[in-house]
Amino acid sequence: MSAIRKVAVIDIGKTNAKVILHDLEEGREIDMRSKRNEVTGHSPYPHFAVDDLFDFVLEALAAFQQAHGVDAISVTTHGATAALLKRDGTLALPVLDYEYTGPDETRAAYERIRPSFAETGSPRLAMGLNIGAQLFWQKSRFPEAFAEIDCVLPYPQYWGFRLTGRRASEATSWGCHTDLWSPRSGRFSSLVRELGLCGKMGELVKADDRLGEVLPEIAKKTGLAAACPVFAGIHDSNASLLPHLWSRAQPFCVVSTGTWVVAMAVGGDTPALDEGRDTLINVNAYGDPVPSARFMGGRVFEFAAPGGHVTVSETDRKAMLKNRIMMMPSVFGDTGPFQGVIGGWTVDEHHLTPGMRLLGVSWYLALMTAVCLDLVGGSGPVIVEGPFAENHDYLSMLSAATGRPVEKSPGSGTSAGAAGLAVGGVKLSAFTPHPEPLSGLAELNRYAQIWRERLPEVA
Repeated sequence: MSAIRKVAVIDIGKTNAKVILHDLEEGREIDMRSKRNEVTGHSPYPHFAVDDLFDFVLEALAAFQQAHGVDAISVTTHGATAALLKRDGTLALPVLDYEYTGPDETRAAYERIRPSFAETGSPRLAMGLNIGAQLFWQKSRFPEAFAEIDCVLPYPQYWGFRLTGRRASEATSWGCHTDLWSPRSGRFSSLVRELGLCGKMGELVKADDRLGEVLPEIAKKTGLAAACPVFAGIHDSNASLLPHLWSRAQPFCVVSTGTWVVAMAVGGDTPALDEGRDTLINVNAYGDPVPSARFMGGRVFEFAAPGGHVTVSETDRKAMLKNRIMMMPSVFGDTGPFQGVIGGWTVDEHHLTPGMRLLGVSWYLALMTAVCLDLVGGSGPVIVEGPFAENHDYLSMLSAATGRPVEKSPGSGTSAGAAGLAVGGVKLSAFTPHPEPLSGLAELNRYAQIWRERLPEVA
């Protein structure tokens, strides 16, 4: 087929699912469809409605093909999710929601076979945040169904399988706190053998490998060309990182924001990582280890920030700074750098205006991001991807707390990185240096210092 210009990116986030059409020649998004990513039912456990999602994907692809034409398809998704296929390609078990607490039931037994942090760079996490813990629990609770597994696929490659029929996997998803990958050796960890899954982990490919062409029935349903290629795809945080690996001198840091805030340090001096503080070793698209730390920032914003359209007034700013009103970690104590600690506002939150509340949450998220960057030895400029890149107060406090330049990435770096897999690189629009903070840098520096002094001790 002709040169690839328009790439449809299937972008499945934990909260929202999107299909985005990129024009690589113009370096911009030209169309987008989105829907809520639903977790459905409780039988046999909470799981993702993958068939509904796939119908949504096909409808978006058909609309893009009719309106613009589609030259190729790429995929990026959240991590901590795997699809367990039977020989006939159907699911042996539903795709488990990683926020389900079921895997905690077998925690003690799992600990006895789980590889060390030194082997995997993967911290032990709650719920189903380690895919290895999911698989161990599923094997314990559903042995007959588990025995039918013919192939385990990471979530990005599951959608590639639905489109092409090829069963593949790649390192960015296996290297995302799964316990299943050894990032320093570039191969599966000893856990795969312990789970009896040797030879069942999906053919290893690179993120930019061409899986194949869309299946004939997909082409017929969507109007896509029969030769439309589908690329293997990538874990979403690593998709955010990829455009910067293509274009920037090291060192630098990328902060991917969404349901999760993931801070990734490239080219710095990495300290000893503390698995008890949700630090980990991610694996980038080239298979290289990337020190990372994270917390559920988007979920915190949904929970703690006021809803609706809220404006922060100058009076709100002055009151927050003068009275040192702060939110302290953690909002959710089961992930992030302060696990087991529940904090909150330093004053009665009922006395806060909506503007004060929004400002305090924005600053809290920035200060938590700065802690994550410290934990992984981040240095150089900080590039913010995703929805928090549009939050001026978050960017201001992040700059004050880190003492380093902060830039916001244009558009969706996640989908741009995934789109670029089809051509080996992308042209991004210019990055935007963060403007002067509205509250004054000195005042924000002092606020950040006091917040750090108030932090709880972590064992």
